[in-house]
Amino acid sequence: MKVLVLEQGTKERAAIQQALQGGKHEAIFADSSEQGWELICEGGIRFVVADAELSDILAFELVHKVRNSNLPTTYFLVVTAREDLKLEADDTLHKPFKPAELQTRLAIGQRILAMGDNLLQARQQLESGAMYDPLTGTMNQAAFNRQAQSELERARRLAATISIISVDIANFEALNSYHGNETGNEILKMVARNIRERSRPYDCVGHWTGPEFLIALLNVSGEDAEKIARRIITGVRFTEIRRAGILLELNISAGVAAINGAEEKSDIERLIEQARQARERARQMGGYQVLLSIA
Repeated sequence: MKVLVLEQGTKERAAIQQALQGGKHEAIFADSSEQGWELICEGGIRFVVADAELSDILAFELVHKVRNSNLPTTYFLVVTAREDLKLEADDTLHKPFKPAELQTRLAIGQRILAMGDNLLQARQQLESGAMYDPLTGTMNQAAFNRQAQSELERARRLAATISIISVDIANFEALNSYHGNETGNEILKMVARNIRERSRPYDCVGHWTGPEFLIALLNVSGEDAEKIARRIITGVRFTEIRRAGILLELNISAGVAAINGAEEKSDIERLIEQARQARERARQMGGYQVLLSIA
């Protein structure tokens, strides 16, 4: 582990260096908190040992500065001879100290950092699981609603266009029932892949219900969204999925709803429903069709 050491005293530096080497840590020395701040910002440093008397950590307010930044969690161990010193630090080690004592404090801090990282990773996984459909990697219905609403609000602020595409496979249930869930899952993943390949990386893509997908496109006109929908349908139509040597035919359709200049009264649920209704009319026309509806 890389450990930043804010210490100007030669004797103290030697003692800290000895303790760090015993714990197989790499010491990176800084002469000032400003230099230390720059090193922390460069990344790779999560642990700081600072002498409160022989460094400017108090005057520079380094602990407070790091705590209020977007940097990864950094553990501060402050070395001091004072009993009344109050800091935002994670731990305090009083002088004089033995190398073994510093090694123990380093080990404790390292475990605390590891636990914090594990908790953060677990929380991120939970949040991701709450937002994304694990099968297709697209947003689930609730997450899509929130994101699409945010896009509509942005369109309203910018007086911009927003379009919604609804894509659905009309014969999905029959295919899934006859060929099994594995085939159904393969179809859903293939459709999601085609949508991602034909939309922008930052576009909002959601798996709605069953074989239905929605795409929210900010700053894309209805006519351009219609072209995107046709490319998606073409991509799906000519992606081969075979079972027992038989090429499966997917009856896919799409509907597009667009608002040219969103207003205060514009509603994302209404726009989604408008796209779904346009898709249903396209399906009734025989499939492989796209219909556009302008709000």
